[in-house]
Amino acid sequence: MSKTVSKFERMTTEPVEKLVGEMAVPTIIIMMVSALYNMADTYFVGSLGTSATAAVGVTFSFMAIIQAIGFFFGHGAGNYISRALGAQNTGDAEKMAATGFFTAFIIGIVITVTGTALLSPLARLLGATDTILPYSRRYLRFILLGAPFMVSSLMLNNLLRFQGNAFFGMIGMIGGAVLNIALDPLFIFVLHLGVTGASLATMISQTVSCILLFVVGCTGAKNVRILPQNFSPSFQHYKEMVRGGLPSLFRQGLLSLSTILLNHAAGGYGDGVIAAISIVNRVFLMASSALIGLGQGFQPVCGFNYGAKRYDRVKKAFWFCLKLSTVILTGLGVLCFMCAPNIIALFRRDDPEVIAIGAFALRLQCFTFPFSGWIVLNNMMLQTMGKAIPASILAFARQGLFLIPMLFTIVPVLGVLGIQLCVPIADFCTFLLAIPFGIAVLRNDLGSYR
Repeated sequence: MSKTVSKFERMTTEPVEKLVGEMAVPTIIIMMVSALYNMADTYFVGSLGTSATAAVGVTFSFMAIIQAIGFFFGHGAGNYISRALGAQNTGDAEKMAATGFFTAFIIGIVITVTGTALLSPLARLLGATDTILPYSRRYLRFILLGAPFMVSSLMLNNLLRFQGNAFFGMIGMIGGAVLNIALDPLFIFVLHLGVTGASLATMISQTVSCILLFVVGCTGAKNVRILPQNFSPSFQHYKEMVRGGLPSLFRQGLLSLSTILLNHAAGGYGDGVIAAISIVNRVFLMASSALIGLGQGFQPVCGFNYGAKRYDRVKKAFWFCLKLSTVILTGLGVLCFMCAPNIIALFRRDDPEVIAIGAFALRLQCFTFPFSGWIVLNNMMLQTMGKAIPASILAFARQGLFLIPMLFTIVPVLGVLGIQLCVPIADFCTFLLAIPFGIAVLRNDLGSYR
């Protein structure tokens, strides 16, 4: 118990800037490493042709579904555990951890069995054209086999992060990513496995990552332990998971749906458009990793101090993260705008159409980079405080309220230009919606706006 008390005192007394920094550095690394999983496959598969590159992009929407489930259980259980540790209820935290982990793994097995039985219809549903379908089938097969470990590793990573132990999560994620980057060229070029090799490399690395996270992070006394005897499926536990994880499920699930619809919309204009938009999505994911990592470093500080009723510290941490993220994202937006053609060419250097379409789409998205900090940090603050309804609305907004409707209204009129415009417009509209949400929680729940 003394170790838990020590952690409580540290999280509620040390300067929030120092705490956020300590929590954010490992999570930023974790997020960038996670993005590297997808970037590595896109980079190495890019040499196999435009259709193969597009196949990886098509499959990304399905991986987003797997990630949505992992984040749902990780954030749902993690938010509860963070508040429980803030209130010094270690027993409740351990029961929630075990329930979340074992449920996540079971759901992963269901995904494997169902997806494998419906492989071709699934690839078609994700947006694969006739030329992309053979590559998509090969890539999906091993992604499906690795689904239980992918869901569980994401769950464990978030579970550790909400305890303020992101360092352990960093070890597991880096181990898997390094392995993935090493196996990709071996399987694709040396063993001549092509797209299948990229998929196999991802499956193996995700499995290793899951094992590392479990062994290193969840069996020792320093962290909340995951023990089979603490598996306690109950209405109350799942209610708390829904309360804390629903915004993440909305956010990631709708990301997958919007990506599927975007692939279908782009498919009418050729494989080159799908490949270009897929590359931009991966680049944007990589670029936003630092922001997500900073926000995830803020969440345990927010959860502990909100649970301890130290609202002044929650506000101070929020404003620190917002100022820092805005400065970084503005600089990153300028850099990506200037280097957009070169960035896209890294993946498909011999395809001018992909470079031209992708570079313009990336430059449009750069204009919305500075606004992203307010959106993400407010969403994470609402979610960590257990405010499921406003957090879910804000998480739903980007894809559900703005992006998906525009795919059915703007794209038929403007064609490829509409596809390029939809995402930045959706980002800006979400920022406008997030302004009153953020001001309301800062004023009404934390005492004052500043």
